[in-house]
Amino acid sequence: MFTPGVFLTATLKQHARGDSVSRILEQAFNAVEPGAVVKRYLREHPIPKNKRVFAFGLGKAACAMTDALADTVSLRDALIITKHASQLTSLNATVIEGDHPVPGNASLAAGRAALEFASRLKPDDLLICLISGGGSSLMASPILLLDELQALTSALLASGARINEINTIRRHLDALKGGGLAQAANGAQIISLILSDVVGDSIEAIASGPTVPDPSTREDAIAVLRKYKLEQSIEIKLRETVKPDAQVLERVQNHVIGSNLMALKAAETQAKQEGFSAKLINDKLQGEAREAGHQLALDLKLQLQTRQRPFCLLAGGETTVTLKGSGRGGRNQEFAFAMATALDRLGPRVAAASRTAYFISEGSTYPARHSRCSAESCSVLATAATSILAPVTRSTMTNSSSWLG
Repeated sequence: MFTPGVFLTATLKQHARGDSVSRILEQAFNAVEPGAVVKRYLREHPIPKNKRVFAFGLGKAACAMTDALADTVSLRDALIITKHASQLTSLNATVIEGDHPVPGNASLAAGRAALEFASRLKPDDLLICLISGGGSSLMASPILLLDELQALTSALLASGARINEINTIRRHLDALKGGGLAQAANGAQIISLILSDVVGDSIEAIASGPTVPDPSTREDAIAVLRKYKLEQSIEIKLRETVKPDAQVLERVQNHVIGSNLMALKAAETQAKQEGFSAKLINDKLQGEAREAGHQLALDLKLQLQTRQRPFCLLAGGETTVTLKGSGRGGRNQEFAFAMATALDRLGPRVAAASRTAYFISEGSTYPARHSRCSAESCSVLATAATSILAPVTRSTMTNSSSWLG
């Protein structure tokens, strides 16, 4: 679990309410901490004790989630596919590090291991899947050549396509996605515990829904390809996926146990306890990062004129960056830079009114369970100092070079 000190950066230490802000961030992150949400679910929904129980962890939070499960449930075997393996304290498991964000040979090896693992299950067994973001790339069993898949994935990531659009295509190009893992499990009972990283918690989009029926069709995938002018010859290779009425899904349960909205509500509750007038203004931020940052600046302008201080505005979602120039992207930074630039352009009255305001943009997807999210690099001080930042941010965004990794 996180402590406030993890978020108390040099910038926040200088602010009169820095300690309060760090506690708000602590509550937000702890509300969706991978191990904690798994254990919370298990307390409320005990697992049957008369079955052989297997665990399959997929995604950036797979180690933490599977370890939490093993701390409570006796497992016959476990397979974990993740981006960066972390230490396991409660079980011995096979751990495979896949490739992300573009699938590679390690992702193919992970896909083969997943199919072999599922093939050993029997109808009387219980498979508990622990799903989190990143799984779409980390595990792959594609129906096209790897270099074709890599080229298409890279093009989609650079195009500004939303994650639900990208995963619609992924589901129709892979034997394990769109309910494919459930189809391979020999009729075993499946309970999937899902940590959502997508706007609206559409479970078919999270890790491309390995145990979830797919509401989209092959034609929907073709439409996305055409939208971004990427159809080429790929569309003839698209497969159809497992649909909601499929018999193979009769013994499958899918539960979202952590989400963006849960984190935002926890932050809102803590902000009120800290004496802020708190308001959740948007839990579905999407689209181009620079446009979302500009819109948030307009929201701040309105609130500065009407809301009593101190106040705390909360928003969440998943933005995208369409690559331009020579940059590598960096949507969280671009979002923050756009906010700073927009405030500068809104004029001196807004700049003066926002002189004591902080804009903190946190971009974190679970792998760094014990590491520090660099709020120092993920936050922009929204004051008159934005006029200094503006020339830098305009150049940065022109070349899509907000990436700091």
